[in-house]
This record gives sequence, C-alpha cells and structure tokens, in this order.
Amino acid sequence: MAQNSTATDQYMSVINSDSLIVPVKAATVYAAHEASLFLGGNIIPVVNAPNGVLQVPELTSVDASKISTEADPGVDVTVTTPGGTKNTIVSNLYAARTVLRDLGAVDPSEIGRVLGNAVAKKFDLDVMAAMASCTEQENAESSRDLTVKEIMRAIGNIRANGETGKLFGLVNAAVYAELMDDIGSQSFAGGKFQDTAMDTGFLGTIAGVDMFVTSYLTDANVGLSSHNVQAAVFSADAFRIGMQKNVDVEIARRAEAVGSDVVASLHAGVAAIDAANRGVLIIDENA
Repeated sequence: MAQNSTATDQYMSVINSDSLIVPVKAATVYAAHEASLFLGGNIIPVVNAPNGVLQVPELTSVDASKISTEADPGVDVTVTTPGGTKNTIVSNLYAARTVLRDLGAVDPSEIGRVLGNAVAKKFDLDVMAAMASCTEQENAESSRDLTVKEIMRAIGNIRANGETGKLFGLVNAAVYAELMDDIGSQSFAGGKFQDTAMDTGFLGTIAGVDMFVTSYLTDANVGLSSHNVQAAVFSADAFRIGMQKNVDVEIARRAEAVGSDVVASLHAGVAAIDAANRGVLIIDENA
C-alpha cells in the first residue's frame, strides 16, 4: 500500500489547481530554456522591453583625433558625431495551450515539458529567419562539405569588417557529420581539439567561437531556396532580442471542458541589427 501511495502522489487532478500550477510552471520554464539556444541571452543579448517595443540604436564608427603638439592657443578637438539608425523590435506573442480534464493521472512535468518545448521552438525558428540578414559565403571547398577551413574563413570575413567581440556559430545538424569527419582527419590528429570533439561529440570552440548544433538552421527556416545552409557565424551585436515577458504559464477553469486550460506564453521579438557586417551564413548552392 505504501508503494502505491508513493506512486500516485506523483500525479494530480486539475481539480486541485493550486497544487498543479507550481510544478507545471516550473517544468515549462525549465524545458523552454533548456530547449532554446537563445532565450537565456547567452548567445544573443536579451534586453527588457516592458511595453513590448524595443528601440536599438545602430551607431556608425568615427575617427579619433590625434594631437602630437600643443597649438598656441590650444585648439579644441574636432567634433565627430556618429550617425545612428533606429531599429525597432516589436514583441510577438508565442503561446501553446492544452486542456486538462478532471480525470486525474496528470503528470505536471510532462505537460510543462511539451508546452515549454513548443514555445521555445517557435521562438528559435524566428531567430533562424533573422539569420537571412547575414552575408552569404559560398562554400569554396572542392568536396562541398562543411569544414573547419570554411568556418575559419567566415571568422576572417567578420574580423575584416572590424568586429573584435565574441563570436558564436551554429551548425546545421544535417552537415554535422561532415564537420566532425573533417575534425577527425589527419589535419587535426593528436590535438586536444580533436580528442575532445571525437570523444564527446561536442564541438566546443573553433578559434574562440562557441559552436552549437541545431536542426533548425535549414533553407526553409532561414527563408532561402536551394542554398543548402550549412552554418552561421555571428557576433552578439549582430542581433538583439526584445523581451517583454519571459516564459510563463497560466491555468484557468474551463467548465465546458470539465477541466482547465493550461497556456504557456512568451512575449518577445528578435531582429537583425548589423548582421550584414557582423554575421556570415555559410551556404553551398551546388551541393
């Protein structure tokens, strides 16, 4: 009897909504942030937008003055006012909903996991669509496979534009094997990078660029046709996320369903700010 009691304690009916909302919300928020590469703000900066609208200024560079000798009388430093472009990000509403009937045997963590994953996926797909603003770099390798050399070339192109900040990389899961095959070749034999990547499957960093594998970086999601998107490399300043309200859950009684509505939501928006100069999309149109 004790074992049965312990087992059934893990489940609850939506009649007891007070006990239901806490585990559902915890599971939803956890699942969403685990499933999303971007909601945590570690790759693309997240800026709070309480009213749902975020304005991000994009300032042009200016030249500093150099004074070697003092004039008589002294001359003021030349005024150099940077030009600015206002980028407006309007938050979208992302939501996933289910109805739980008063039948008991409800596992709150499973409900939260499903809803959290759904919201995270919808948002991450919008981030992938923003990747289309990156400069396209055609794969120059004769093998047409994604290689470390192609990633290094993308890094060089971004650095040549004057970007000195932290860079991040996304690899299309469909070509992940190609990159791992290159890493496992003789070109990287005996190195710590090869050992770590081959042992764990985690790419880690390539030339200081944190690399992540995603199934969302595809032609359809980026909004390109027959480009065979392989990877993207970009800086944190290439994009911005405006966050009105992070992942949350609400539960409301639904009498006609003899149960309750459970709705997970996210109020956020993403936009390219300077992706053309600070981002590169590696493609292979002839693959």
